[in-house]
Amino acid sequence: MVQRTGGSRRKTRSKLRKNVRVKGKLNITRYLKQFDLGQRVFLVLDSAVHKAMPMPRFMGSSGTVKGKQGECYKVEVKDGKLKKSLLVHPIHLRGEK
Repeated sequence: MVQRTGGSRRKTRSKLRKNVRVKGKLNITRYLKQFDLGQRVFLVLDSAVHKAMPMPRFMGSSGTVKGKQGECYKVEVKDGKLKKSLLVHPIHLRGEK
């Protein structure tokens, strides 16, 4: 058998790169952010935190919060025609304004 080339972070050099003004210490309030069930959220991945980070192909997509598991949230995202459920840490989520 041939081994699969690359892993989950393959070809993400520009996608997961941070802006110079954003680099540095992480904001603690983003760790402790609370979301309500049914709230619409956007997935904006923070490459400094690998914990419960979804696949980079979901970067910039939006979904709805369906539940909570531990300190992470279950987010339902539409991928084409399919609805997929992701476990995402709150640092990778932004609420809709």
